[in-house]
Amino acid sequence: MTNIVTDPFSGLQFVELSHLWDHGVPSYPGDPDVSMVRAVKHSQHGVLAWKITTVLNTGTHMSAPLAHIQRGADLASLDSGLFFGNGVILDIPKSNWEKITAADIKAAEPAIEKGDIVVIVTGWHEKYGNGYPYYKGDGLEYYGEAPGLTKEAAEYLVEAGAKMVAVDTPFIDCPLSTHMGPNRGGPQMKRLVLAYNEANPGKNWKEEYDELNAAVKVLLGAGIPVIKQVGGDVNVCKGRKATLGAIPWRFAHGEASPVRMIAIFDPTGNAKIESGN
Repeated sequence: MTNIVTDPFSGLQFVELSHLWDHGVPSYPGDPDVSMVRAVKHSQHGVLAWKITTVLNTGTHMSAPLAHIQRGADLASLDSGLFFGNGVILDIPKSNWEKITAADIKAAEPAIEKGDIVVIVTGWHEKYGNGYPYYKGDGLEYYGEAPGLTKEAAEYLVEAGAKMVAVDTPFIDCPLSTHMGPNRGGPQMKRLVLAYNEANPGKNWKEEYDELNAAVKVLLGAGIPVIKQVGGDVNVCKGRKATLGAIPWRFAHGEASPVRMIAIFDPTGNAKIESGN
């Protein structure tokens, strides 16, 4: 069911861009699952309170520069103005292991303006899954075969003036450029190279994906926070301008935080917010 809410007074439309988060949220290979326990129960005390143990890189989440840049800004240090503003939702469909290039971003519409929040939709959010107890997202394809930005694409986004970048994939880079493959901290997915070689005969994964976390380091190194695993009803927003918001915890020393991301449209034009046209 599409989660689009229209405010009866202003006419503003609010569109969900986040995946559902719960105790069964898919977790990155190598990370523990979310654990939720009812610390206080209705039957016992008349109220409900959950005790949660989680890695913060779960579901739709934001990473601060500190995640990859030593002495980079933590979440609490980021200007709150980065988390809300006008932006674009770019439709750049990609298949398994494909690269999102600077040329792809330049060709996508609407054009990026300085200060925009940029959301890149490859279609990979469709593989995430929100069903219980089986998750499409908890598999080799979702985490290991996703498309990702090239270093040059990230450099173009910095040059274009993006203030925040969001993707519907599990990583900014292609998975073989992360610790999912046999790089530092990996391989977290031991089957990944075999799967790549079988699907891409004649190609050498190391030649295709030779620099570890190159794209995300460019963005975070420029002070641009990133959001991974965008989802919800992002399909209805593709190819449009919108006002976008995603608020993390004000977390001192925090490198990541779950967020709830929304797009806001103003079909009436009465509220001086992006119409989406």
